[in-house]
Amino acid sequence: MRFAAFLLSLGTVLAVADGAVAQAPATDHLLRFVVPYAAGGGGETLLRLMSEPLRTSLGRPVIVENKPGAAGRLGVRYVKDAPADGSVLLFVPIAPMSVFPHVYQDPGYDAVADFRPVSQIATFDLALAVGPAVPAKSVKDLVAWLKANPDKASYGTPAAGSLPHFFALMFGNAAGVELRHIPYKGNPPALADLTGGHLPLFFTSTPDLVELHKSGRVRVLATSGRERSVVLPDVPTFGEAGYAIEGTGWYGIFAPANTPEPVVTRLSEAIVAASRTPEVVARMQVLGLRPTGTTPAELARIQRTDLDLWGPVIRASGFKPEQ
Repeated sequence: MRFAAFLLSLGTVLAVADGAVAQAPATDHLLRFVVPYAAGGGGETLLRLMSEPLRTSLGRPVIVENKPGAAGRLGVRYVKDAPADGSVLLFVPIAPMSVFPHVYQDPGYDAVADFRPVSQIATFDLALAVGPAVPAKSVKDLVAWLKANPDKASYGTPAAGSLPHFFALMFGNAAGVELRHIPYKGNPPALADLTGGHLPLFFTSTPDLVELHKSGRVRVLATSGRERSVVLPDVPTFGEAGYAIEGTGWYGIFAPANTPEPVVTRLSEAIVAASRTPEVVARMQVLGLRPTGTTPAELARIQRTDLDLWGPVIRASGFKPEQ
């Protein structure tokens, strides 16, 4: 009887232990960051630099996976449906989390309910550039030129429904000019048309225009931040140029919605520490990014603020994805 009782007790202990292991968060195996775009972006470069300090602090292998498609929505959906145990995280710019909810009737995810914010890593500005066919040397010169030449009031962006697209609409409204949108599939073809004199205006993230501006092939007339860009300090903000508009992009990290709070907290602390290493901060400055490294609660507040900011702009535009 004593031996039988021992076996029964041992079985109970093992069953409880097995249950505890099954429910324990995945803190000791592979950590995967999903980037919902093709390889090669500046933000992804930053993430890859952070991988080594993260591996050291967490004691886990860290990899970066690109899952492009549907303007980023496929990768976001993938993370939404991933195990909520801290093993899969989403590294994403602002658009899928604060812009797309207003653009797509059903993006395939709820940007708030389906995710837990982990940390915002960095912010970036947007910029307005003109090509050699445009004589304007300032934003006010440009507005005067556009009003005198309404047939030339076309602007390009890297994609329809992107943050630059809607910031351009915000600018057109503030300046009192009607602009015609020409969406491109990424920066390279648009920049080729801009430098070739075939596209008058182009809106995109500031870092993507730095080298062309410095070489004189394009002129960046203004940037969208509250303060001047760290990589183009000679260029005024839109506010300094006389137009009270702002628009800040960011990179953030999110986990699936049901990820336990202790796991999110641990990951956030490690990610913030990795983002503040000297090598990563130096790389951010080269890329034109401002390091932030927020708490989960701060990222949640930022996401909500931007959802409220861009919603009215997008609705007023009448933009539909099929455009």
